[in-house]
Amino acid sequence: MIVVRNIFQVKFGQTKQATELWKQAMAAMKTGAHAPSASRLLTDLAGPPYYTLVFESTFDSLTQFEQFHQAAGSNATFRDLYAKIIPLTETGRREILTVVA
Repeated sequence: MIVVRNIFQVKFGQTKQATELWKQAMAAMKTGAHAPSASRLLTDLAGPPYYTLVFESTFDSLTQFEQFHQAAGSNATFRDLYAKIIPLTETGRREILTVVA
């Protein structure tokens, strides 16, 4: 099992709007055949840096994650929401971790 964390630094004052858009994006991606086993959205309580938003998903395998990632690119609803998220975001990075216990 793997956990994928997409970690974003949101622009000052944009966390509420970005969080709402990510909630909608998560809902759009839960319907696909390669949807994650579980997913959640996290925001920071303290920094540095402030205004951190994390979209965390659990997959049975790296293959399932790759299929999910490809499906996201062909999901029109997700693409439209992501286009609205991009201007609210300063930076982002992805962590892919193996669950060992």
